[in-house]
Amino acid sequence: MTTDRTDPVVLAPAPALLRAALDATSEAVVLCAVDTHEILLVNNAARALTPALRPGMSADSSPIAALNEAITTGGRTFTAQFDGRHVQGDRRALGGEHYGWYLQDVTPLEQERARTAFLAEAGRRLAASLNHRRSLRTTAELAVSHLADAAVVVLPPVRRQSEWVRLVAGATVDEGTLRERRLGEVPGLVEALGDFPPIPSRWLDAGQAPDWLLPRGSGPIGALLVIPLPGNAEPAGALILARRGADAAFSDDDELLARIFAARAGAAISAALLYRDQVDTTAVLQADLLPPELPQPDGVELIGSYQAARDSLRVGGDFYDVFKPTPRSPDTVIALGDVCGKGPEAAVLTGKVRQTLRALRLVEVPPDEMLGVLNQALLEGGRQHRFVTLVVGSVVRADHGRVRLRLASGGHPPPLVLRADGTVEEVATSGTLVGVVPDIVVHPADVELAPGELCLLYSDGLTEARGGPSGNEQYGEQRLHTALSSCHGMPGAAAVERIRQLVSDWVRGGTRDDIAMLAVRAPSRTPLSLRGGGARNASPFAIDSRRNERRPRQRV
Repeated sequence: MTTDRTDPVVLAPAPALLRAALDATSEAVVLCAVDTHEILLVNNAARALTPALRPGMSADSSPIAALNEAITTGGRTFTAQFDGRHVQGDRRALGGEHYGWYLQDVTPLEQERARTAFLAEAGRRLAASLNHRRSLRTTAELAVSHLADAAVVVLPPVRRQSEWVRLVAGATVDEGTLRERRLGEVPGLVEALGDFPPIPSRWLDAGQAPDWLLPRGSGPIGALLVIPLPGNAEPAGALILARRGADAAFSDDDELLARIFAARAGAAISAALLYRDQVDTTAVLQADLLPPELPQPDGVELIGSYQAARDSLRVGGDFYDVFKPTPRSPDTVIALGDVCGKGPEAAVLTGKVRQTLRALRLVEVPPDEMLGVLNQALLEGGRQHRFVTLVVGSVVRADHGRVRLRLASGGHPPPLVLRADGTVEEVATSGTLVGVVPDIVVHPADVELAPGELCLLYSDGLTEARGGPSGNEQYGEQRLHTALSSCHGMPGAAAVERIRQLVSDWVRGGTRDDIAMLAVRAPSRTPLSLRGGGARNASPFAIDSRRNERRPRQRV
């Protein structure tokens, strides 16, 4: 008698030999009947992976919903999260009446994908801002969303105070300061801030955590993890992670992921703190380099305007300054200049020039002699190609509301005078660049302004501003003359603002150089018909009847 080896295998019950063979394989196999989808056999590997699957069950009504859906729709694969595991199944035919689901535990792969996604999100969000407070908040938010029930970021103490930011799941971020002596109350915190290696969570007694670590009502801490936040050559702070509940714990994988995250967070916080320090330092330096608040001498209007080429820097190579009268010199001294270069280097040279001029004013050096002394100071500074173009002058009130100026130029564009009839004149002063050759030549000029007339000192960033229809045409001296002439009859502030606006419209948002303007104006006389009480109350100026001049009304 012969046996037909093509007959289907009958597994009711399954032969011991087949069961032994399937149990011996390391693959998880669930054997099913084609017609009824009944589970006929679950080998050892499959029972360890999915204990809920048992022989005799209908495969299309198993506790694994994804398996049921795959059978119902005729799918060949499925992926399910079941009993804390990620399971992937592939269907394979086993003869005509049977098929098998070959199962695979992909939990480690899914966990690795989740960790990778978390670290990618952390890198993206932490790199999105250089604001140190936002970096601290982002660190706490990321930690609570992926690592713990609560997170506290603590910075190293400064003047015996430590900043902290805290977030508990379901609450809002809060922050504050902590006295240095209280850092030791949190297990492992002093060590973390001292950049010691992290202490494993199992070595930290969560019961020793102080009550103030988390807000009231947060519940007992079941597991505590304190990790250093590495910074740039020194710790950026420490990250405290807490999980609530009696059975809470941090696994080795959890701690490894937390340390990787802490390294990225520490780098971001360190960069943000460094940026904050640089911003603070820059602000201190800029405060002394920015144009000064102009004094208003009796009988004289002074109006200044400054635009740096880079708005973010706020300072540059153009400048103006005004020095008040001294006991032995009743004149007000003005200066407007343009140093070579742009940006921070030009700003440093600007500060040097202004301080030199201020010192020369204190010893009452005449403005035209200031240029020679400044020239010598720059030549002895040890730096090549550091020069400046400059106009300096003295301003004094004359009789009948007039203003007298004596101006000296060192290679600078000549100032312009707007006369009462709207004509524009160039001041006939000239001179050598300051800081180039040992001996310079200066030709000063005297200017007298009648009431309502204005003298404008400006830097070449104004005339060289490029724009217009072609986008690359200079504003030029002729346009400046025309613009200044159109300011006839305007107050000084309005005239300067109009010129600034016309040049801005010409540039139309394009690149520009630094632009500085300083205007000296003789205030207009008030008509006799307007000297009544009503006109006086309406005007921002008061009348000095002794000199028949206008002077600013003092505000009370």
